[in-house]
Amino acid sequence: MSILLRRHKRLMEQDSSLYKSQRDTLMILWQEIAEQFYPERADFTYQRIVGETFATNLDTSYPVLARRDLGNAFGSMLRPPAKEWFHIRKKNTQHDDSNETERKWLHNAEETQRRAMYDTESGFVRATKEADNDYAAFGQCAISSELATTPATGQILLHRCWHLRDMAWAENEFGAVSQIHRKWNPKARQLTGIFPKTASEHLKKLAKEDPFKEINCRHIIVPAHEYDDEGENKNWNGRPWVSVYLDLDHETVLEEVGIWNKHYVIPRWQTVSGSQYAYSPATVAALPDARLIQSMTYTLLAAGEKAVDPPLIGVAEAIKGGVEAFPGGFTAVDAVYDERLGEVVRPLHMGGEKYVPVGMEMMQDVRHMIAEAFYLNRLNLPDTSSSDMTAFEVSKRIEEFIRNALPLFEPMETDYNGALCEQDFDILLRNGAFGSPQEMPEGLRGQEVEFKFESPLNEAMDRIKGQQLLEAKGVAVEMEPLDPMALRMIDWRTGMRDALHGIGTPADWMVEDGDLDKIQEEEQNKAAMAELAQTVAAGSQVAQQVSQADLMAAQAEEAQAQVPLPEEEAALI
Repeated sequence: MSILLRRHKRLMEQDSSLYKSQRDTLMILWQEIAEQFYPERADFTYQRIVGETFATNLDTSYPVLARRDLGNAFGSMLRPPAKEWFHIRKKNTQHDDSNETERKWLHNAEETQRRAMYDTESGFVRATKEADNDYAAFGQCAISSELATTPATGQILLHRCWHLRDMAWAENEFGAVSQIHRKWNPKARQLTGIFPKTASEHLKKLAKEDPFKEINCRHIIVPAHEYDDEGENKNWNGRPWVSVYLDLDHETVLEEVGIWNKHYVIPRWQTVSGSQYAYSPATVAALPDARLIQSMTYTLLAAGEKAVDPPLIGVAEAIKGGVEAFPGGFTAVDAVYDERLGEVVRPLHMGGEKYVPVGMEMMQDVRHMIAEAFYLNRLNLPDTSSSDMTAFEVSKRIEEFIRNALPLFEPMETDYNGALCEQDFDILLRNGAFGSPQEMPEGLRGQEVEFKFESPLNEAMDRIKGQQLLEAKGVAVEMEPLDPMALRMIDWRTGMRDALHGIGTPADWMVEDGDLDKIQEEEQNKAAMAELAQTVAAGSQVAQQVSQADLMAAQAEEAQAQVPLPEEEAALI
């Protein structure tokens, strides 16, 4: 008996519309892209058999390697596991105005989230690895993050990447992903284990009789304000999203709860108006070249094979049996055949082998175009270590790298890394992973946070600050003879700090501004005390000299008084 209400049936009507009418042709495109660049994912329009051979339609692996290198670059450059690649700070603040207590809490939150994400059972590395390759090939991916409970380790922050074939979504009026649908085919025994209370009796019976039977299910995320509660006045506990699990085979609602986040993160690389699905600029540009290089490779392989093992031409009437052209073979020839008429069997050279070098040059050009399409020649920072390079030349090279890399890294930092980290932070915060809310500093309560990422793009932008500081210094020094206040127009301490951060100086090496003020005050006090001591010493020396002069004068008078007077002076006295 069906227990689906009207809102569930309306939801399934929307589900059918999203999967059928809007995605049929898209599946064909994704299948073609996968066959050319991502054979492991080439099961959009047909069901692959386990153990089926990959890439039987390909003659060269170069397009696959290009996609693989770009997918690997996303993780290695934007999420290096050996580096603290994300930092949490207050949102909408130009400079970090947090006090020591707030910074300590945010730092501890960073460490806690990093441990949760990189836990061995979290699946973060595996999910992002799969998602990176989907993102490179199809321009989008679908990752879920949730708090899950395992029998062995208890609660974990679980991450999973889902096949784009099973996903469908719609945009709201602002162009953001809102309603999300996922096809799900769990085994009967798995489904009853996940939903033991809401599973139908028929499903429970099936789980015993045929435990590995696949069940057609849906997981749907809907904005709470769009979900019709049919007069039940369910405000979903004030939560903005509703999560619905449906067993379509048995028309059963397995779960219907309000949640705080969308459960899924769907980064999109390049979107076009009129479609909620994105595209990969890499594969869009490289798809014609990928088709071309397969055809060229086949032709060149055939030409090379003909050059090494050419076809044969002979006189059929003079040959007894077949032509054995393999090593050690023997071909019987009629004894009465006159060799002056020509060889009975000879290789047929059509002259095509001379064009092989030209074909190799053309194929090398196509490889270069595919590498261009996948940004493989723009992923490395420019070398600025040469002592012969001027500051202006260094800054220009870094600016060129930023212009080339911006289309690659900018959407991933915001829609991919940023969205995933923010969702994980929200899940951990609401489940007490960062401690009691009462332990949170007052300045952070009710305050939104944002994530700052370390990437080659941000690193290059920060390096420019060092060059700007040197240029500012040069201008200020040149202008000082004309304006004595030129050197005082710039806050050199702030500029120096930004420049040191830009060249990658570790934060542990840096001295805080408050400590610098104390050091400066101590040095000023020492200088003042030294000046005072010098003044006192000088005064003491003068006083000593005066005292010695007075003493010498007194001694002179006393000595003079003791000297006997001549007889004439004594007579006068």
